[in-house]
Amino acid sequence: MDSTAGTPAEHSLVWTVERIRALGAVTDVATVGEIFGMSRSSAYELARRDRLPVPVLRVGSRYRVSVAAILAALGVPSDPPPPPAT
Repeated sequence: MDSTAGTPAEHSLVWTVERIRALGAVTDVATVGEIFGMSRSSAYELARRDRLPVPVLRVGSRYRVSVAAILAALGVPSDPPPPPAT
C-alpha cells in the first residue's frame, strides 16, 4: 500500500495541460475545483449556483464537466499539438 495516499502532498500536485487532457472527456466538480484552485465545497457550491468558470453537465444527481471546456477556459486548445516533423 502506498503510504502517501491521501496525504496533503497528493493534493498539491500541479495540474499541467497534459494531466488535464489525460482526464478523458469529462471529469467531476471536485477535480475542476482542484484545477482552478478552489476547495471541493466551493466548487460544488458554485456548480449548484451555475457559477463555475465552465459549463456543468447534470447527469441525474451527478455533476460532470467537459475537459474541453476546462481547457478552453484556460485558453488552451483542446487537441494536443501535432508531433514535430522529423
